[in-house]
Amino acid sequence: MKRQLVFAGRQTDLRPIARREHGQRTRLVLAGCIALLAFTLACQPQASPPDTQASPDTRAAVESALKELDAQWSKVAAAKDLDKTVSYYADDAIVLPPNAPAATTKEAIRGIWKELITSPGYAGGWKATKVEVARSGDSAYVSGTYEFTMSDASGKPIKDRGKYVEVWKKQADGTWKTVADIWNSDLPASAPAEKK
Repeated sequence: MKRQLVFAGRQTDLRPIARREHGQRTRLVLAGCIALLAFTLACQPQASPPDTQASPDTRAAVESALKELDAQWSKVAAAKDLDKTVSYYADDAIVLPPNAPAATTKEAIRGIWKELITSPGYAGGWKATKVEVARSGDSAYVSGTYEFTMSDASGKPIKDRGKYVEVWKKQADGTWKTVADIWNSDLPASAPAEKK
């Protein structure tokens, strides 16, 4: 049966119009489905990238190695070997000594250690009590305690003890260097001298 429309005395066949409307509806439905699919995909939780660390967890081995490195460093400082003492720091390290400004250059760090280990009566060292390695295996912190003895201006020995934290980072060549170092005393601050 033909669908016809009579308009202004003319008969018109409606089939081409119906086909054109059907094609537009199909394209509209198809565009809506594509938009819905794109929205659904965009809302999916992103899969985490595959673990780039193919090797097993090596944090225990790194922890042991850093404890040993820290012990060697303490021995080097006790032997008053300035060059080796400073060699444990990365080029961009920061040292935060007690009662002094931060040292951010190798020269400033060298100056701190030179003053400390060449002081009359200097003796002592430090010992790691905790090592915490990052999951990535490329950075860690070492904390522990220290004890130092130095002589004051009159030659009387002055003992100090306290705690420290070092931040270590694996370098491009695979070695470990300290990038941040801070220590401070457990002893109470001395009272300021009274004015007479």
